[in-house]
Amino acid sequence: MKKIVILSISFILVIGTQITFGQEKDTKKEESKSGITFGALPVVGYNSDLGFQYGILSNIFDFGDGSLYPEYKHSLYLEYSQTTKGGGISQIFFDSKHLLPKNIRITADISYLTEKALNFYGFNGFQSNYNTLFEDDQSDRYFSRMFYRHERKLFRATVDFQGKVGKKLRWLFGLGHYKISTASVDIENLNEGKDEENLLPDTALLYDKYVKWGIIGEKEKDGGNVNFLKFGFVFDTRDNEPNPMHGIWSEALIFTTPAFMGNKDFSYTKLALIHRQYFTLIKRDLSIACQLGYQGTIAGKAPFYIQPFLFSSFSISTTFDGFGGTKSLRGVLRNRIVGDGIVYGNIEPRWKFLHTKLFKQNLYLALSGFFDFGKIVKEYDFNKGNIPEEELVKYFDFGKSSLHFSYGLGFHAAMNQNFILAVDYGIASDKRDGKDGLYVGMGFLF
Repeated sequence: MKKIVILSISFILVIGTQITFGQEKDTKKEESKSGITFGALPVVGYNSDLGFQYGILSNIFDFGDGSLYPEYKHSLYLEYSQTTKGGGISQIFFDSKHLLPKNIRITADISYLTEKALNFYGFNGFQSNYNTLFEDDQSDRYFSRMFYRHERKLFRATVDFQGKVGKKLRWLFGLGHYKISTASVDIENLNEGKDEENLLPDTALLYDKYVKWGIIGEKEKDGGNVNFLKFGFVFDTRDNEPNPMHGIWSEALIFTTPAFMGNKDFSYTKLALIHRQYFTLIKRDLSIACQLGYQGTIAGKAPFYIQPFLFSSFSISTTFDGFGGTKSLRGVLRNRIVGDGIVYGNIEPRWKFLHTKLFKQNLYLALSGFFDFGKIVKEYDFNKGNIPEEELVKYFDFGKSSLHFSYGLGFHAAMNQNFILAVDYGIASDKRDGKDGLYVGMGFLF
């Protein structure tokens, strides 16, 4: 049975035409842009369990009088999509260095995300077994195509401010609210309209088992409210934010949910340390981007539903949760690597092989390769006492944690250096992390 068919169509709303190849850069400079430009990407998808997906995303840039180009004055990112079974994305993201006085940067996000079947594989990476036969409806060990899934609804509202300490050093202060609702997959809803041979069985999923065994506690199984503060420092010498050719982007951030902000059940603090560095091999055309990061809980006990989220000083991505998947380890299953402390890294050569003008807009096409890796350095502690002996062998392997890694290729098409269509294909190096993944979205990974 063919489960997933996805078609993505991109278009750029621009005016005029001219084409130049990479090496012409030395004799012809890229034209500065002014005013407002925008690009849009519609996505049409179909999943036999989740239904048809339809929607559109768009990024609007205000370049002002053009003196800042390729930097923009203001950016507004909009995304809306729905599936016929009730999943959906609604997001408004705003970014500006020029709205507030003293060049204080503001980034704000309001999103509502409903996922009818969010990936869930347990905790601590390879210590939680992943068996493809449990979700293979042609296998004699089949449970459900939804066995490694659960439902999540997320309302997210955040605002961050960044101000200068020195020429390249910035302070960051932010606050936000997540309202997270979690539950088992609504099998009855997903079965509506299906032929009998395609019905999902009404059986316990991995999430249900974790709740039954007390691994996911009563106070966290339904989700909860997260009211947080974020603060730290950012050191930034990049020459171009969307795709730097050289420079450093490093940050140290604290994410904390103090009790006085209404976090009565779970108060905890996480630390994120990220270093990114960019090296030019051929001027303007060929570079290597490297990233090394750590994220972990340094105080308190974080609930299961917040553990997959990735925290940084800036991310336009709609779904920035999940060690594994489109924004971390491409090719590895989303949310495969969930722990209390994780180190991760990415190495990515990038080649702009074609520079173009299309309808008076600056465009380039780029190819990339990548190597992604991650490892749990602090395990997520949970109660193992209620797990039946026969289930321990089936679902767990409490050996030493080992490295997860993946590799693959990417293609990017950029308009005016800021609106960047990204297509990445990643392969997991270990079958316990899945097989591969194809991702269509916006922007380079970092």
